[in-house]
Amino acid sequence: MKILFDQGTPAPLRRALVGHDVSIAFELGWSTLSNGALLNAAEADGYSMLITTDQNLRYQQNLSNRRLAVVILSTTDWRRIQSHVHLVCDAVDAAAAGDVIAVTIPPR
Repeated sequence: MKILFDQGTPAPLRRALVGHDVSIAFELGWSTLSNGALLNAAEADGYSMLITTDQNLRYQQNLSNRRLAVVILSTTDWRRIQSHVHLVCDAVDAAAAGDVIAVTIPPR
């Protein structure tokens, strides 16, 4: 699956998503795009999923008609995510186009 990490999504997480093609918005020169423009660019470039830490994305954008899934992480803290990376992997495996899945990472 082709996955895009938004700003704030810890880059080391890409190593846990074995078998997926993961890109980071910054690496693509997309770090200045607004949420709507980023979603449009991701879909136009064939991404199946956006992983973000932007808690407000689901309220600011209509995500129901999107061709990609959105996974929203509750934190940007890699140390916390790393301890619960299975939760992210489970969400990635379960998501389908148009889904919005919130992943709550427990405190340390």
